[in-house]
Amino acid sequence: MMRIGTGPRHVLWIGGIHGNEPEGMTATARLPEAFTQAGLGSQVTLTILEDANPDGRAAGTRGNANGVDINRNFPAQNFDAKNPEYGGTPLSQPEAKVVDALLTSEKPDLVIVMHSWANKQFINYDGPAKAIAERFSKATGMPVEASDAIAVTPGSLGSYFGVMLGKPILTVEFTRGLDKSKAWTMIQGAALDAIRG
Repeated sequence: MMRIGTGPRHVLWIGGIHGNEPEGMTATARLPEAFTQAGLGSQVTLTILEDANPDGRAAGTRGNANGVDINRNFPAQNFDAKNPEYGGTPLSQPEAKVVDALLTSEKPDLVIVMHSWANKQFINYDGPAKAIAERFSKATGMPVEASDAIAVTPGSLGSYFGVMLGKPILTVEFTRGLDKSKAWTMIQGAALDAIRG
């Protein structure tokens, strides 16, 4: 984890949460320098969690070493305790606990998470983030899709932080397999704009 800047606006950036979705790695690696060069340190405190699922990343799997999808293990109202791949109880996984602890300690005004999707790319949002998503879309050409228009996501970070807690969250869905350096080039300006607020 890395914290940059001392500004009053707090943003949490998560470089990945599914181990088989590495497309956001370069964006996450290049973000600190871009943030500093943009002179945002006095406006924003940026917390970067490089990878919320390092075991899954090492194995190339969606879930963690326990076979649990971290992005279904948050204490949202729609948590599904019946599906064993979701962990049985909210925050039963150490990775989900870490993310939840960051939400509590950093109190972010915005969360941005890197993901990827098979055969398409878009900017997804939960909570009061529609205007931010629309600006992101305009800058990148990635269409905007609200979570409830895509699929049911029980226990997801979006369902928890965005819907239940009413805070803005953006999910950047790159096309699965996209060149990681192209991913960063595509979103750099939009990402810095969203972080700036």
